Amino acid sequence: MLSQFISADMVGLHDLNYPFPEGIHAIGRLDKDSEGLLLLTTNKKVTRLLFQGEKLHKRTYLVKVRYAVSQESLTALRNGISIRIKGGDYYTTTPCEADIVTMPEGLFDNPFESKDYVPYTWLRITLTEGKFHQIRKMVNAINHRCKRLIRVSIEQLELAQLQPGEIKEMNEQDFFAQLDI
Repeated sequence: MLSQFISADMVGLHDLNYPFPEGIHAIGRLDKDSEGLLLLTTNKKVTRLLFQGEKLHKRTYLVKVRYAVSQESLTALRNGISIRIKGGDYYTTTPCEADIVTMPEGLFDNPFESKDYVPYTWLRITLTEGKFHQIRKMVNAINHRCKRLIRVSIEQLELAQLQPGEIKEMNEQDFFAQLDI
């Protein structure tokens, strides 16, 4: 599902059976192949505070990649790695947290996920920046293909047990407090 309300050819937020208020928009969108926590708000200041403010905000992802990830590759991710960005230029990512984790329990099914005929590794990556397809490019730079990408938290706001398409409303005070803005 696309994390936007208008799409001519893809399932998007407009297809959810929910009475969204006028002026609502997604913060920190997910691409069509990514899953997980998506924030929606009518407050236009939130995007600026989260992504353009002085304070860096953590975003955590579970990432399933092909093959076993070595300690050297983990170190490269943690220290910052060169990725190709828009215009063909290269960018060195800022240091991040990256760890190998076991397959998460209670993970919702992804009907588009291919069967595992080769070994894979689950990673937990926490970063404070978000270039276009950054995590996919980071794992590709260490010679691993991203098979599944799930955003599990932004600061203290967590996906927890929310299932795809489920919506949890929050009051603004709690929302701001958990996002540390």
